[in-house]
Amino acid sequence: MTVRPPRPATMLAMDPHAVLGLDAAATPDEVAATYRRLAKQWHPDRGGGPAAERRMAEINSAYDLLRAEAWTQRHAPERAPGPPAAARAARGAWLAPAIRRALGHELMQALEPREHVWLVTPATTWASPEALLAASDRRLLWLLDDAVTARVHVLRFAAVADARHFVRRPRRRVATLRVEGVNGRRFAFGQLRPARMRSARSAAVAGRPQSRPRLA
Repeated sequence: MTVRPPRPATMLAMDPHAVLGLDAAATPDEVAATYRRLAKQWHPDRGGGPAAERRMAEINSAYDLLRAEAWTQRHAPERAPGPPAAARAARGAWLAPAIRRALGHELMQALEPREHVWLVTPATTWASPEALLAASDRRLLWLLDDAVTARVHVLRFAAVADARHFVRRPRRRVATLRVEGVNGRRFAFGQLRPARMRSARSAAVAGRPQSRPRLA
C-alpha cells in the first residue's frame, strides 16, 4: 500500500541550507542556532496563519535533514570496497540529494524501487540509544547504530495495528512515537520533535487497512 505523505512533510525536494539561509559549510552549532532563531520567529503560536505554518514546516524539515546528515556522517561504519560509484548512485537516484545524504549508505541500500522518503531524523529506540528513523510512502525504516548485525529494520504501514504519540512534559519539546504491529510487536521511537512525530504517526495510521479496527 502506498501512503501519501501527510502535510507538513515537505522535505521531498529541498535544499535545507537554503531554507535556513545558511552556507553549505555551516557547522552543526550554526545550524542549531539558526533553527532556534527561525523557529521562534515563525512558530504558529505567534500568529501568521497558514503562511507561518507552511514556513515552519519547511524549517522543521530542513533542520531534520541536516541533523540526520550530521548523524550519518558521525556514525557511518567503514565500508569494504563495493560496486562502482555509478551503480551505487542508482540506488535512491529518484530522491533529492539532501535526503540521500541524510539516509546514508545502509538505509539507502534498504530502499525499494521508487520508494519516496519524506522524513529522516535521529531517534532513540528500546534497542539502541542511537538510531536513525526514516519514513517513506509505504513504511518506517530505522538503523540501529550500536547493532553489529541486522542494523536496519522496517515496519510497513499496512502491518501497523496502532500508533500513538506522547509528549514529554513540562517543556513539550521531545516526543515519543509508539507503534504496535499486527503481530503484537511493539516499537518506540524517542527524542523526536513533536511536529515530525505527529507526521510519522499520521502516516502509520493512514497506511493501515481500513477494515482493521484501531486498538483502544
